[in-house]
Amino acid sequence: MPTMPKSLFWTRTDTAGAEHARFDDTRGLTARGTQLAVDPIPYTCRYQLATDEGWASTRLEIEVEGAGWLRSVRLERAADRWRVTTAEQGDLDGALTAAGHPPAGLPGTDDPDRLADALDIDLGGSALFNILPVRRLGLTDAPPDTARRITVAWVLVPGLQVVPAEQVYTALGPGRVRFASDTFTADLELDANGYVLRYPGLAERSAGT
Repeated sequence: MPTMPKSLFWTRTDTAGAEHARFDDTRGLTARGTQLAVDPIPYTCRYQLATDEGWASTRLEIEVEGAGWLRSVRLERAADRWRVTTAEQGDLDGALTAAGHPPAGLPGTDDPDRLADALDIDLGGSALFNILPVRRLGLTDAPPDTARRITVAWVLVPGLQVVPAEQVYTALGPGRVRFASDTFTADLELDANGYVLRYPGLAERSAGT
């Protein structure tokens, strides 16, 4: 497996946790990352992501595991269609119920065609994945108030359900983009390359990355 020349680390601000991503963005984005979090139950999430040269997502492989359970999902896009494959071991729903949370349900999606309009993937709890629409849509250099409405393949963590979601990204000026989905809004602070420095209510970049 090739090494990655760049690395970023975020500390979660919504719960105890962190994300470490290693990546190469020479031609589009190739990335491997690890998330750790304790909410709703302790889990480790490992992912591998690839885009084309225009930053449209082409593949995501995710594995999430906790005490007594493991789930994985693979998303692959070809000919404007997504193929979604899943695997599961143990009993995540039982672990969630025992901790007082509702069950997650089955991983993946029962209808991949619902994802047909999605060129981007959004992984729950991740600060890396915002770079995908930011770079694909050229929002780092866009005039203020430039807004783009998109459909993403949203992967919920830790259950790994994959659902279509509408999101709006609005350029606010150098280093700032507003993210909105349903009733949620956050003004993201970005570095010069478009990667998140601060995502209010979710994560902040650690010093030195």
